[in-house]
Amino acid sequence: MNHPNFAPIATLNKRGVVTKSIKKAAFYLNKGEVVAIPTETVYGLAASIYDDSALKKIFEIKQRPFFNPLIVHIDSMESMDKVAKNVPDKAYLLAKHFWPGPLTMIFEKNEMVSNIVTANKNTVAVRIPNHPIALELIKEVGFPLAAPSANPFGSISPTTAKHVEKYFKNQLEVILDGGMAAKGIESTIVGFSKNEVVVYRLGSVSIEMLEAVVGKVKIRKKLEKQPIAPGMLERHYAPKTPMILSANPLNSALNLIGKNIGLLVFKEKSVYSDYYTEVLSPTGDFNEAAKNLYAAMHQLDAMGFDLLIAEKFPDKGIGKSINDRLLRATKKETNFTPNNIFI
Repeated sequence: MNHPNFAPIATLNKRGVVTKSIKKAAFYLNKGEVVAIPTETVYGLAASIYDDSALKKIFEIKQRPFFNPLIVHIDSMESMDKVAKNVPDKAYLLAKHFWPGPLTMIFEKNEMVSNIVTANKNTVAVRIPNHPIALELIKEVGFPLAAPSANPFGSISPTTAKHVEKYFKNQLEVILDGGMAAKGIESTIVGFSKNEVVVYRLGSVSIEMLEAVVGKVKIRKKLEKQPIAPGMLERHYAPKTPMILSANPLNSALNLIGKNIGLLVFKEKSVYSDYYTEVLSPTGDFNEAAKNLYAAMHQLDAMGFDLLIAEKFPDKGIGKSINDRLLRATKKETNFTPNNIFI
């Protein structure tokens, strides 16, 4: 039996087709279908913001709760008035620096935007993606696209077309292949309150980058049961395999002798020779680590380990955003609790 706050299980029976054809993707979007699209952050499940039936299909396919709003993707600042109104001056300043790019901003919504997109709120989350295929597709169809990440609700986000195909190969007509996502984690989400910028979700644009443009920003740390923006729920981005976050993955693994453990680490590998290890950036580059994060999590999750141990990142720059994703991926009951683990 379905939870009353969640969409019913999709009954679609379709063969997922990975393609590079923008025309084909546009054809199915115009028919009211959901199409998987690439962006520079992660792949998304896209539909017209004006088609309630197609929007409902997104929630059905993802098993996403209807109280969780979607991000609207536009192709230019000229399209802003299609989705938002009363845009504050600081938003234009941020747009000048970060659009197209991985920054989502929350505005008062235009009445034409479906309440399904906004979870019946009077605000809408908007961004211009920095991916040539996504931008060309939006131009081709002529309408903005609502597009949450192309994964079952709460699961690891997809950064390749193959990840999407594994999740939804029988539920989509088209998976538009744009290569591996360049950023690898979701957009940063900000809103505006009394002329201040408020960060609702950490992401590919760091706090330091925002503050270099608009000065001091506020961080909304409380995770929401009825979120104003996507990606604010406490448990998200999670593998099926139990995972814990540790300042010292090797010590944590040694405290769990007899368990089949996979490690996810920032840059060191030689000290972990007794364990299968995914290294996110051998050179210690935060951006490279973010790009590789979800792909490494997909790889580890498919290998049948009893437990995954992820290394806690330095708490600065994009490291904060990576820690945010890892921490929420660990929000699951587990019997593995050595002393030096951050739960």
